[in-house]
Amino acid sequence: MKKILLFLTLLLTLTVIAQGCKLGRKHNAEPVSTDFLVPEVADVVLYQVNPRVFAPSNSLQAVTARLDSIQDLGVNMLWIMPIYPIGEEKSKNSPYSVRDYKAVAAEYGTIEDLCTLVNACHQRGMGVILDWVANHTAWDNVWVAEHPDWYTHDSTGNIIYPPGTDWTDVADLNYDNSDMRAAMIDAMRFWVDSVGIDGFRCDVADQVPVDFWSECIRTLRASAQPRKLIMLAEGANPENFTAGFDLNYAWEFMRAIDQVMKGEGKVNMLTSVDLNEYKDLGSGKYKLRFTTNHDEATKASPIKQYGGERASMAAFVATTMLHGGMLVYGSQEVGYPEPINFFKYVPVDWNANPSLRNEYKKLIEIYNEHAALHSSGQVKPFEDPAGAVLCVERVLNNDNVLVVVNVRDAVRSIETPAMWASHPVTNLVTGEQTEFNRLITLQPYQYLLLSNK
Repeated sequence: MKKILLFLTLLLTLTVIAQGCKLGRKHNAEPVSTDFLVPEVADVVLYQVNPRVFAPSNSLQAVTARLDSIQDLGVNMLWIMPIYPIGEEKSKNSPYSVRDYKAVAAEYGTIEDLCTLVNACHQRGMGVILDWVANHTAWDNVWVAEHPDWYTHDSTGNIIYPPGTDWTDVADLNYDNSDMRAAMIDAMRFWVDSVGIDGFRCDVADQVPVDFWSECIRTLRASAQPRKLIMLAEGANPENFTAGFDLNYAWEFMRAIDQVMKGEGKVNMLTSVDLNEYKDLGSGKYKLRFTTNHDEATKASPIKQYGGERASMAAFVATTMLHGGMLVYGSQEVGYPEPINFFKYVPVDWNANPSLRNEYKKLIEIYNEHAALHSSGQVKPFEDPAGAVLCVERVLNNDNVLVVVNVRDAVRSIETPAMWASHPVTNLVTGEQTEFNRLITLQPYQYLLLSNK
């Protein structure tokens, strides 16, 4: 009986996935591939796609054309920033000002282009999550004219932009309205059912009521069954997880790594923040760790932010290898040196800095091969009295990895942990065997990932 039930479940899975890009609307795209399984949350390596760095027009096609290169990095999920039509009234040309929740902006292509991109990702073993903007809409979204009661009003009855912000290009939604809530969930279901996407990254999730997210995620997952969905909250509210999100943002850690790399804090700040972020998370829930994203990149590239290429890589290793999960913002792998304003097209040379790209690729390969680096296994820090060298052992079953990162622009040493001293260990980056006696000495911003196997 169990075998029959498993067979029927698999058959249903393949049937539902094969209907992707067909349900809800007619499309000319091919059916979604049937051999794709969404990775476990612990194994997610997320690549953020800002369509406006890929092409000035038809950018979804341009992303599809680069998928082999993206896959080659070792990532297994794409987060695509909003691809919906952008509001023209009071516009700042922000993709987070959504005029139509159920359409693709002509700037990016067509819904068939999106279907083709999702198909191509699934065929390569990569999932796709869409960026979703539930807190507000564009002023010329049809909801404003047809359902003004779906929005927040001031004392004189005028619709307002989100309080406490300067987001004057968007209108604040009223989550006391049950009809609006139902319409929002319906719009999200459209992309799950008709395009076969694998989840959502939810913008400013902390500004949307938790009880809405609970209802929304429960409904989406029921609709997607037996497919899995990955849900990422842009926020740090612990209640994100009780609402059903799988990951939320490690904003506290990013602020800590920024301070540490600037010499304004010691490395024990990182292990302290890590412990705090994970202490009450619960099984199967993770923080998304990153050194940049579309918001941060508008201020400075990670190379400028952290004080040079070597410093940016030391920050990336300290951030992502300490506890997972991992985000790569499309462009950081080629060391794009300037800020990226996502309100406009910014051309990126994808052939720049091949050695840096290979370094990211190698780090992601190590991350993927060693579950100890991204699981809920043990995190065993070793103190550096000078506060300059992060030294942490990650342990899961028989997998032990020692992460050692010099966060200073000077030669630094740390006492070798007892079980790692005076016998050969493997440098996971170079593949070479080495041996440390009393001290591990590192060059400026050098990092080591070591295995005792």
